[in-house]
Parts: sequence; C-alpha cells; structure tokens
Amino acid sequence: MKRIFGKLYVQVLVAVILGALIGVLVPETGTALKPLGDAFIKLIKMLLAPVIFLTVVTGIARMENMKELGRVGFRALIYFEVVSTLALVIGLIVVDVFKPGAGMNVDVASLDTSSLATYTTAARHASFMDFVMGIIPDTIVDAFAKGNVLQILLFSILLGIALAHVGPRGKVFVDALESLMQGMFRIVNMVMRLAPIGAFGAIAFTIGKYGFGSLFSLGKLMACVYLTCAVFVVFVLGPICRYSGFSLWKFLKFIKEELFTVLGTSSSESVLPQMISKMEKAGVSKPVAGMIIPSGLTFNPDGQAIYYTIAAIFIAQATNTPLTLADQLIVLAVLMFTSKGSAGVTGSGFIILAATLASLGTIPVAGMVLLLGVDRFMSEARAITNTIGNGVGTMAIAKWVGALDTEKMHKALNGEVEEPAVHVSQTEKPASQTAPLIPSLKRAAQN
Repeated sequence: MKRIFGKLYVQVLVAVILGALIGVLVPETGTALKPLGDAFIKLIKMLLAPVIFLTVVTGIARMENMKELGRVGFRALIYFEVVSTLALVIGLIVVDVFKPGAGMNVDVASLDTSSLATYTTAARHASFMDFVMGIIPDTIVDAFAKGNVLQILLFSILLGIALAHVGPRGKVFVDALESLMQGMFRIVNMVMRLAPIGAFGAIAFTIGKYGFGSLFSLGKLMACVYLTCAVFVVFVLGPICRYSGFSLWKFLKFIKEELFTVLGTSSSESVLPQMISKMEKAGVSKPVAGMIIPSGLTFNPDGQAIYYTIAAIFIAQATNTPLTLADQLIVLAVLMFTSKGSAGVTGSGFIILAATLASLGTIPVAGMVLLLGVDRFMSEARAITNTIGNGVGTMAIAKWVGALDTEKMHKALNGEVEEPAVHVSQTEKPASQTAPLIPSLKRAAQN
C-alpha cells in the first residue's frame, strides 16, 4: 500500500477526489483553497522560461547538421496544421450531429454581456499581424520577464544557431548552460512533489465556486466536448501512434503522471518541463523535444480547436441563428488561423472565440455569456487533449525526421527505464558519442 501511494500520479488522483468532496460538502472552504492551485501554477510558470531556453539552446548548439533545423520546423508546422484542422472538423461534425444548443431558444437581447467586456475588448486588438509582431520581443529581458513562450523560443533558436556556428570558442558557455539545465530539472522534480496540493486546491475551488448544479443545464454541451476529445484521441492520434511505431495506450501510461497533474490543474503548461524531459526519455532528440513541445502550445492546440468549433456552433443553435453549410465551413476556415494565436494570453480561449465571432458577423458574440458558467469544467478536457496531442505530435515528428531512437522509445514505453531523463553534460563523453539530430543520416554516411 505504501508503495502505491508513493507514486505521484496516485497522490494527485487522491487529491483530486478529496478536493471535489471539499467543494461539494463545504463550498466556502473549497473556494478559499484557490491560492493552493494558483501557487503551484506560478511555480511551474516560474520555471518555463529557463527550461525552454536552456533545452533549446544547448540542443541546437550541439547539433551536427544546421540544415536539418529548418526541415524539422517546416515539417512540424505541416503536422500541426493538418492535425489541428482535423480536430476542428471533428468538433464541427459532433456538434452538428448532437445539436447541444437546439431548443434553448435564447433571446440575445436579454443576455447580460457585461461579463464579456474583458474578452471582447482584447479581441478587438487581436489580429494576425499583431500575432506575428508579438513573436518578436521588444528586448530579450522583456521576453523572459513576461514569460512569452514564442518570444523565448525565437531567441533560444537564434542563440543556439549562433553558438553552433561559433564552434569550439562557445563550448565553455554551452557546457555551463548544460550544467545549469541539470539544476533546473532538479528544481522541476522538487516542484512536482507539490502537484497533489496544487490539484487539491484547484479542484476544490472549481467545485466550491461553480458547483455541480451549473452543469445540468449545459450538460449536453459538456458531453459533446468530452466525447469529441475522446474520439479525436482514439481515432486520430491512435493511428498516428501506430504509424509512428508505438502504442497509444502505452504512451498514455508513460505520461500518466503528467495527465493527472493536468486533470487537477486544468493547465497543459503545468507539465511542460516534465513533457520535454519525458520525450527525451522516450528517445526524442533534445533539440526536437525542446522545439516541438513549447511551439505545440500555440500551433497544435487540439483540445482548444475542438472547443472552438463546438462552442461557436452551439451559440448559433442556442440563439436560433441559421447557419448554412457554407457558413459553417467559413467558421472552420477562420478558426484554422485564429486558433493558432492563443498561447500566453490570459483568457485566450474566450478572446480567440470572441475575435472569430466578431469577424464573422453571423453568430452573436453576446451568446458567449452562455459558456461562462461551464467553461471551467470543460477546460480539463481541452488541457488533457492538448497535452496528449502535443506529446504524440513530438514523437511523430521525431519519427518523421529520423530523430527518434526507437530502441530507447520501446524500453521507455514498456516501463524498462525507471529513472527520469538525465541531462548529461557533453563534456562527460566523447564527441563521437553525441547523439545527432538525424541518426539515420549519420548511419547512411558511414555506410
């Protein structure tokens, strides 16, 4: 029994159950526990910038073939666009089949839209060019101070390329960054021991503040979101896993601790450092894991994409707004682009949805009020789907570009490797043993 409860994912699961009970039985106390969840998320976010920076810089600086960096990035963008578009399409099909909003007959004029002011105001300033310009930081310090993932990623890639071109002269600096990275991952392991406390506080607050009563009126909408996420994981990510040479079920077991943490915190960012480490443990080369996992937060939001289409069409159904097939396809086309700019923005889901509906002009933005009461309960499904999709995408892209050690992958997924991923300094082994980004190319050259 002690061995079972010593596992982190078991502790998180127990904490989630206890938090739900507190929220139901003593909602006032549950609401007051919100700082526990917030504190854990802040601790993780504190580590995001240095972990992404150190992983990407050291990984790219030690790459043997700089030309492969662009090839990996290009293929990653293709994968992200195709898979997230499939998520949008599946969401559209499910909401059209089950029609969760039909029969609600909501009068738009009677809705109190004051609670939407924050989101609609932000949406007015959100455009594609704003998103592109937002990737470039005003200063390097500003990017780290604000914790903007894409800005940090851009600077890290540029610095990694620069150090790779510097060669031996930059070796001392790269070695120092490598040692610092080992220390950062030690801190990550320390913070993760607090995951049960964070999950307990977050779930207790959610149930205590909103209660289960608010779920019944919009239960069909929630069921559609959860069903669609499950269908997407099984019937889209499942075949991708098989094509990439591994089992979806084994992969889910491999990242179960991260999934339970996401379930408790409703944030895919809360496990980003651990996911980078887990991908390396599963055989993905360091530069690929360091690039794909952070960028996937923005460009591969599978769970978010599912939510967008279902929410948009649900509002149309609930307000009796007629939509032709062409109208729905236009919604889908707009979301293909707008859904890519949501990372690092407070209330990003509502802001992107508000911007999309406002640009279309056919679905009333005021109808978003209907989602406020249950949005928090659907965030778990979105965050878990995002995490699974990001992990599977990283494995698939690594396989696609030849940056996946399949022997190491099978050992990890079969549970043969118990220790967490260790970031060993390159000074501790000969340069000839350094893992290249594209092992297959190296073997081909040797043959």
